[in-house]
Amino acid sequence: MATVTTTAELQRRLEARLAGLGSAVVAFSGGVDSSLVAALAARALGERALAVTAVSPALATGELEGASAVARAVGIAHETITTDELARAGYRANDRDRCYHCKSELYDALAAVAEGRGYAAVLSGANADDTGDWRPGLVAAQEHGVVHPLLEAGATKADVRALARALGVPSADKVASPCLASRIPYGTPVDPDTLRRIDAAEQAVRALGYRVLRVRHHGDLGKLELAADELDRALQPDQRDAVADAIRGAGYAHAAIDLEPFRSGSLNRLPRGRLTVLQRPAR
Repeated sequence: MATVTTTAELQRRLEARLAGLGSAVVAFSGGVDSSLVAALAARALGERALAVTAVSPALATGELEGASAVARAVGIAHETITTDELARAGYRANDRDRCYHCKSELYDALAAVAEGRGYAAVLSGANADDTGDWRPGLVAAQEHGVVHPLLEAGATKADVRALARALGVPSADKVASPCLASRIPYGTPVDPDTLRRIDAAEQAVRALGYRVLRVRHHGDLGKLELAADELDRALQPDQRDAVADAIRGAGYAHAAIDLEPFRSGSLNRLPRGRLTVLQRPAR
């Protein structure tokens, strides 16, 4: 893995790497990582680059529209496919390898697009920071021969955001939005109704003006995690009631706010004895 020097040098290396492929399909969520890869692929490959977004019940509301807008802005052709990870028993079971089954479904579909239409490679937005967390999806990627240009270049998340800003990528500062199943603790089965409930709860809380959040699913309890700079506001009496109503309105019998700020990948870590503030019970 190479070492990043300057933003300009990173751009040069990445564009050279992509140009050498000849053509590519980008696994495109609309997040900053895949958006940067799409922007660079458009520059290096032109019409021989295609961004593809997978649509499934695990895709949060608004993400597809955001991805489409980014694709238009960076000038890459954009299409959607439908994936059916819920048809895979390993995904529904939601063990610690859930992402392996999800990405296997995704890369099976993208490989079929690439093979059927003559694209030389499938690209992902994995970056160097992804190697520091539990990422079984990278195993699926390796099995499918997926190319990770950012990871190959040693680009961290900070490097990715810096280059995305330099290129004017609209999602340069976009908050990460992984699939809705990431809100479900390992061992709790994934099903369409649970995914819909999580999505509805997050959309309702977001409508209150909160930006960085997750609603973790714990049966009848929806537990809200917020960024540190938004947590104090949510703990004010009027906001606590509004948040509770938003989460319960999505179908949860009980609501809570986690007193520890949101951290990406928290379900991959051991419990730390976190305290929560339970909201008033539903009447």
